[in-house]
Amino acid sequence: MDIAHPHTIKKFELIEAYVKEWSQKLLNNPKCNGIVFIDCMCNSGVYISEDGNTIFGTPIRVANYLASIMKNYPNKKAYLYFNDLSFEKIEELNTHIPSNTSNFIVFTSVLDGNQLLREIKLEDSKLSYLLVYDPYQATIDWFALMPFIQNWGDVIVNHMVSDTIRAVSQVKRPSAKEKYEHTYLSSIQELANFKSDRDAFEMKVQQIMTILRGGRGNRRYYIASFPFFNTCNAVVYNLLLGTGSLEGFTTFKKVAWKIFGGKSSGKKTYESEGQLMINTDYMTTTTTPADENCYFPKDIANYLHHMFFGQENVPLADVWAALEEHPVFPSEGFRPEIKQCLQTTFGDKIAQSTISFTGTK
Repeated sequence: MDIAHPHTIKKFELIEAYVKEWSQKLLNNPKCNGIVFIDCMCNSGVYISEDGNTIFGTPIRVANYLASIMKNYPNKKAYLYFNDLSFEKIEELNTHIPSNTSNFIVFTSVLDGNQLLREIKLEDSKLSYLLVYDPYQATIDWFALMPFIQNWGDVIVNHMVSDTIRAVSQVKRPSAKEKYEHTYLSSIQELANFKSDRDAFEMKVQQIMTILRGGRGNRRYYIASFPFFNTCNAVVYNLLLGTGSLEGFTTFKKVAWKIFGGKSSGKKTYESEGQLMINTDYMTTTTTPADENCYFPKDIANYLHHMFFGQENVPLADVWAALEEHPVFPSEGFRPEIKQCLQTTFGDKIAQSTISFTGTK
């Protein structure tokens, strides 16, 4: 069995937590006839942790949860697709997932994951899809993903940015060059110019997702992205959610922060978030430095304080709405912590239904 490192386990936990909220919201929607979950690169679903414990991966976690709740929705369906290139891994997975019922149906297959995606027909507009695309390297087939990006549904992409940064600048083999060019839809020369700029590669992936989404009426397309760090404090990959649903976007941000223990990543900050510095952008205030790879509630408070600085009695609804479309900050789940930071760090006045951003701390 493969080893599940701590960052891998966090990935499992994040996807599982999102599926729990995603599925319940959709199954309780009378316009939705059912849900479809696809993990086209699923592995066996069974791992060993670094301390020797058995760890279940995404397919087993999701299958067990959806099997348990579908009993409450007899008139709706849940279809699950699990696929891997290894026959042995799929055979192992089959021994751990629940049996099919009349409204809980699992399909397993041994294929190239991109081939599976091409074979799935997105014909029922009353089914909602969640696709997990989790390649072992920085390999993305955008033409296989495109129908799902354009569909009313969600796509979670594991962007193996560490593989890219390590290899792009020195790649020699034509097949390897082609892999990176297909993944980023750019020439190897352009990619080499990015050097080790992780943000540049990340932005490229997000741009591709947005372009492939295209004009779907007047609907926005939201992309949330969170980095996953290894024990050496280096980014291994970014997990991205692409969705046309603002509710899905805000939910993903909330569950990510919860999985990371009240911050935006598992990066070790060695308590540097508590060190004070002087901020003179708007006024002379004492605050703490922000790390764009690992935000805390105090960073959200800092963002809101400067957005609404000087305004009195701002309705709480307006305050939380200001966070809804932020790419990282959650608008739900951490409101008491944010209000506490506004009060203690900046001296802002917190009322029952408003906040006055007039503090001078």
